[in-house]
Amino acid sequence: MALTPSSVPALWRLARLDFDPVRNQHVLLYPEGAVMLNDTGAAILQLCDGERSVASIASILGERYKVEVLADVTDYLSQLADRELVCER
Repeated sequence: MALTPSSVPALWRLARLDFDPVRNQHVLLYPEGAVMLNDTGAAILQLCDGERSVASIASILGERYKVEVLADVTDYLSQLADRELVCER
Protein backbone atom coordinates (compact mmCIF):
# COMPACT_ATOMS: atom_id res chain seq x y z
CA MET A 1 0.00 0.00 0.00
CA ALA A 2 1.66 3.20 -1.16
CA LEU A 3 0.99 6.13 1.12
CA THR A 4 0.82 9.67 -0.19
CA PRO A 5 1.73 12.98 1.48
CA SER A 6 -1.94 13.45 2.37
CA SER A 7 -2.26 9.99 4.00
CA VAL A 8 -2.74 9.95 7.77
CA PRO A 9 -0.76 6.98 9.13
CA ALA A 10 -1.12 5.22 12.46
CA LEU A 11 0.48 2.15 13.95
CA TRP A 12 -1.40 -1.10 13.47
CA ARG A 13 -3.68 -1.62 16.48
CA LEU A 14 -1.57 -4.53 17.80
CA ALA A 15 1.80 -2.82 17.26
CA ARG A 16 3.51 -0.57 19.75
CA LEU A 17 6.72 1.37 20.13
CA ASP A 18 9.03 0.44 22.96
CA PHE A 19 12.63 0.96 24.03
CA ASP A 20 14.98 -1.97 24.59
CA PRO A 21 17.35 -0.89 27.38
CA VAL A 22 19.68 -3.84 26.80
CA ARG A 23 20.34 -2.82 23.18
CA ASN A 24 19.75 0.86 23.93
CA GLN A 25 17.49 0.97 20.86
CA HIS A 26 13.88 1.71 19.97
CA VAL A 27 11.81 -1.24 18.78
CA LEU A 28 8.45 -1.71 17.08
CA LEU A 29 6.77 -4.70 18.71
CA TYR A 30 3.93 -6.69 17.18
CA PRO A 31 2.51 -10.18 17.84
CA GLU A 32 4.64 -11.93 15.22
CA GLY A 33 7.92 -10.24 16.08
CA ALA A 34 9.81 -7.00 16.38
CA VAL A 35 11.55 -4.45 14.20
CA MET A 36 14.65 -2.78 15.61
CA LEU A 37 14.52 0.93 14.79
CA ASN A 38 17.25 3.46 14.26
CA ASP A 39 16.74 6.95 15.68
CA THR A 40 15.20 8.24 12.45
CA GLY A 41 12.71 5.38 12.17
CA ALA A 42 11.71 5.86 15.80
CA ALA A 43 11.25 9.62 15.24
CA ILE A 44 8.94 8.96 12.29
CA LEU A 45 6.84 6.37 14.11
CA GLN A 46 6.56 8.49 17.26
CA LEU A 47 4.75 11.08 15.11
CA CYS A 48 2.33 8.54 13.58
CA ASP A 49 -0.62 9.30 15.83
CA GLY A 50 -3.48 8.88 13.37
CA GLU A 51 -3.96 12.66 13.23
CA ARG A 52 -0.88 13.95 11.40
CA SER A 53 -0.49 13.49 7.66
CA VAL A 54 2.70 12.13 6.10
CA ALA A 55 3.42 15.69 4.89
CA SER A 56 3.01 17.04 8.42
CA ILE A 57 5.32 14.37 9.86
CA ALA A 58 7.90 15.16 7.17
CA SER A 59 7.60 18.88 7.87
CA ILE A 60 8.25 18.39 11.59
CA LEU A 61 11.25 16.15 10.90
CA GLY A 62 12.49 18.45 8.14
CA GLU A 63 12.62 21.34 10.59
CA ARG A 64 14.32 19.15 13.20
CA TYR A 65 17.01 17.81 10.85
CA LYS A 66 17.21 20.81 8.49
CA VAL A 67 16.73 18.69 5.35
CA GLU A 68 13.89 17.78 2.99
CA VAL A 69 12.58 14.36 4.06
CA LEU A 70 9.12 14.02 2.47
CA ALA A 71 10.14 11.36 -0.07
CA ASP A 72 12.04 9.34 2.55
CA VAL A 73 9.23 9.50 5.12
CA THR A 74 6.64 8.54 2.51
CA ASP A 75 8.76 5.60 1.33
CA TYR A 76 9.51 4.39 4.87
CA LEU A 77 5.87 4.49 5.96
CA SER A 78 4.75 2.85 2.70
CA GLN A 79 7.15 -0.04 3.35
CA LEU A 80 5.73 -0.48 6.84
CA ALA A 81 2.19 -0.27 5.42
CA ASP A 82 3.09 -3.07 2.99
CA ARG A 83 4.01 -5.17 6.03
CA GLU A 84 0.71 -4.07 7.66
CA LEU A 85 2.50 -2.47 10.61
CA VAL A 86 1.17 0.97 9.68
CA CYS A 87 -2.33 1.67 8.44
CA GLU A 88 -4.02 4.71 6.97
CA ARG A 89 -6.73 6.42 9.02
